[in-house]
Amino acid sequence: MTDQQFDAVVVGGGHNGLVCGTYLARQGHKVCVLERRDIVGGAAVSEAVWPGYRVSTGAYTMALLQPRIIQELDLAREGFEVLVPPPMVHFYDRERYLVLHGDSERLHAELARYSRVDADAYPDYVQTMKAIGEVVSRMLWEIPPDPGSSKLSERVRLARFAWKNRNLGAVFYDVYELMTLSGYDWLKRWFVSDEVITALGFYVACSGAATTLSAPGSAYILLRGFIRDNTTAAGPSGFVRGGMGSISEAIAAAGRRHGLIIRTNAQVRNVILHDGRAQGVVLEDGSEIRARAVVSNVPSKLLFGSMVDAEALDADFTRRVGRIRDRSAAFKINFALRRLPSFTGFEPERSGFAYPAQLRIAPSTRYFEQSFDAAKYGRIAQNPALVLTTPSVVDDSVAPSGRHLMHVFGQHAPYALETGAWDDDARKRLYANAVDTITQYAPDFADCIDDCQVLSPHDIEQHFLLPGGHVHHGELSADQILFNRPVHGSAAYRTPVDGLFQCGASAHPGGGVTGVPGYNAARVVLKALGRSRQRRT
Repeated sequence: MTDQQFDAVVVGGGHNGLVCGTYLARQGHKVCVLERRDIVGGAAVSEAVWPGYRVSTGAYTMALLQPRIIQELDLAREGFEVLVPPPMVHFYDRERYLVLHGDSERLHAELARYSRVDADAYPDYVQTMKAIGEVVSRMLWEIPPDPGSSKLSERVRLARFAWKNRNLGAVFYDVYELMTLSGYDWLKRWFVSDEVITALGFYVACSGAATTLSAPGSAYILLRGFIRDNTTAAGPSGFVRGGMGSISEAIAAAGRRHGLIIRTNAQVRNVILHDGRAQGVVLEDGSEIRARAVVSNVPSKLLFGSMVDAEALDADFTRRVGRIRDRSAAFKINFALRRLPSFTGFEPERSGFAYPAQLRIAPSTRYFEQSFDAAKYGRIAQNPALVLTTPSVVDDSVAPSGRHLMHVFGQHAPYALETGAWDDDARKRLYANAVDTITQYAPDFADCIDDCQVLSPHDIEQHFLLPGGHVHHGELSADQILFNRPVHGSAAYRTPVDGLFQCGASAHPGGGVTGVPGYNAARVVLKALGRSRQRRT
């Protein structure tokens, strides 16, 4: 049974699928987004885990959603609102911490507590990172060319790509070194204090990537704080009122304003192929939805492993997809709190704010390495690196009155345990290690807990359908970016199947709540639909 005919059908209602569908609908195309769950958003959702709570079960803070998308889709009109929390606090031990102030003078004073040399070097570091960030930010919006293709069209695109980036100059070498050096070696170029390197290197150690600060190629993660312009009219990064699901809900509302159709509880079974071309999808209930373009927001391994007939794919391509590195060591624990825990070493007068709504726990670079070593050998780290966010400090909509919500994102908990499966006993060990670590800084923490939700890498995989439990659909490393994302020969949002496209984190520029893969994919699909319309005419 065929339900309807669309110009495009988007498989997966995560934020990138919604962005792609909305931009297609804005151009007058008839578009349907299909989501397997009863809510849209993918890993950018707010769920009622407990009555009265809006829990950001996946992504937990808005750091990278691009201003261009916020403004062009007029998300503020749909209720999107960023709440700026107090500065991040990095704890070394119960008494010593560093406040990462946005104000340069206050930050200089904080850094000088541990090294005056490092405090003086920090502006040069920021200037270098901003210069690299500007280059990388431009590349976010590129449709990656295929340097290995002999097609004239691809060679022309490669030449255009090279021409646009011809003036990189010395920044080229910085970009190259950032992609190849370890985070530790990169930071050592500016800083001498282990405390400063630990605080700045935390981006690497707790980014969701299966890496550590000493691993070659890990330095690129340090750019995360430099690829979003927080000075535009779209506003800064921070917490989103109502949790991360408010982002997806706002995009969905903007899409509906332009005629986008969104269907939830619509699990896709497979892509319909005819004469080697994608022509729609079949749902689990057996119904068919026909479309001139099928756009996938699901991970590449799921798309090509279970939704596309293997006979339609080249064996070498299938092997490349199967080799995508996506084994995660990240975990998430969400806490319902009866009251805020007391971080006994925190001094409001010194810090300039009443409570650390954002804080990290990592005493040293050695601490990162010991935690990583445990996960590398299949063990749950006894003392994991943790980032704690308590959005209810500034947002009264995410928890009942008088209660609080805390998100704990951590590493290192291996996807594959040496002791076997991620069962209840393993989750209890993960929970206990996290709580024991937090209690070292907030002795009353356990007494504040009403309830919790523990998501191991395996649980993240099952809950969000993310192979390997990887929040980015795969490692964002030098071998899995640009023309190699998801694999070479399928990097420009197209696939080997005519009429089948990708718009999710599997595609360039990868994971994080940026909206960029959806935006770029829409540009490619729009061109294809235009050509298709011309042929039909």
